[in-house]
Amino acid sequence: MALSLRRKRHNLQMTQEELAERAGLSARYVGAIERGDVSASVTVLGQIAEALGVEPGDLLKKASPLSKS
Repeated sequence: MALSLRRKRHNLQMTQEELAERAGLSARYVGAIERGDVSASVTVLGQIAEALGVEPGDLLKKASPLSKS
């Protein structure tokens, strides 16, 4: 989920802080989810998906790593 979340957030040109605000979460928590330090609950997954305008299942699909540029 971490890579899918980061990829979708980047594609929307959204910061972790913006996503956190839209989802009603802390930016630290969003960052921890993206790093894979913590797992998101089903409720949090729904909040993040809604904030990104995607279906929760979209965040569970395997994503390829971000390219380094």
